[in-house]
Amino acid sequence: MRSLRADTDPSEEPESGKAKSEYRNYTEGKLLDRVYNTYLLMHTHQTVDFVRKKSAEYGTCSLRKMSAMEALELLDQLVDESDPDVDFPNSYHAYQTAEGIRRAHPDKDWFHLVGLLHDLGKVLALFGEPQWAVVGDTFPVGCKVQKSVVFGDSTFHDNPDTRDPLYSTEYGMYQPGCGLENVLMSWGHDEYMYRVMKFNSFALPKEAFYMVRFHSFYPWHAHGDYRHLCTEEDLRMLPWVRELNKFDLYTKQEELPDVQQLRGYYQSLIDKYCPGQLCW
Repeated sequence: MRSLRADTDPSEEPESGKAKSEYRNYTEGKLLDRVYNTYLLMHTHQTVDFVRKKSAEYGTCSLRKMSAMEALELLDQLVDESDPDVDFPNSYHAYQTAEGIRRAHPDKDWFHLVGLLHDLGKVLALFGEPQWAVVGDTFPVGCKVQKSVVFGDSTFHDNPDTRDPLYSTEYGMYQPGCGLENVLMSWGHDEYMYRVMKFNSFALPKEAFYMVRFHSFYPWHAHGDYRHLCTEEDLRMLPWVRELNKFDLYTKQEELPDVQQLRGYYQSLIDKYCPGQLCW
């Protein structure tokens, strides 16, 4: 597969509904209290033990069977409580992201599908998991929290891992350059959807799996932290994660897409790359 340029042309960025500097505002806004409380709970309870428990619980994909489109339709019921930019169901965001990618990359239909599917792991919030264990930015557990983690300076005080001598160090329980695939990330929709894609053998390129798995890892792909844990392969994949992020973030706007008009095209992509009933 051809590599993606690391320095994408700004003209290729999606048209956003507001100034780019207004996105991901964690200092003010009408949704700030809801967002902060979600991260406070996340940063209190996401520990090494918790992540290992959830990974074992959901890693076998034995929760239920449904198609990718059925999972997407479930997100009609979900508003992401960690997101300061939107207050509408996540299913619309999926189509906004996918359509942005489709306009910029018309020749990469698999990438259009990644835009549609990237947040499907959020169905966990409809299966009984609290949102703090599903949504929001991810971060590595088992090592020192970096400064770029959202609300990191005010939300980890009750997390028991912060008092562990090993987990409080820069590398924690990891080795330098161990690779992100060997790092325990805070549990959420990224890792869960990655597991679903692998378990069901989605016929997508490696880049697709990687983008889904790490698209919420903002401290890394947006701020450059945790590079000391990366391999050359992680850095090769970074431009792809950033490319998805452009559309994941800047296509969010109050004008909602016509889902009925778009559904047929995306159903054809599902039929091509991940058809039928899937194990979740």
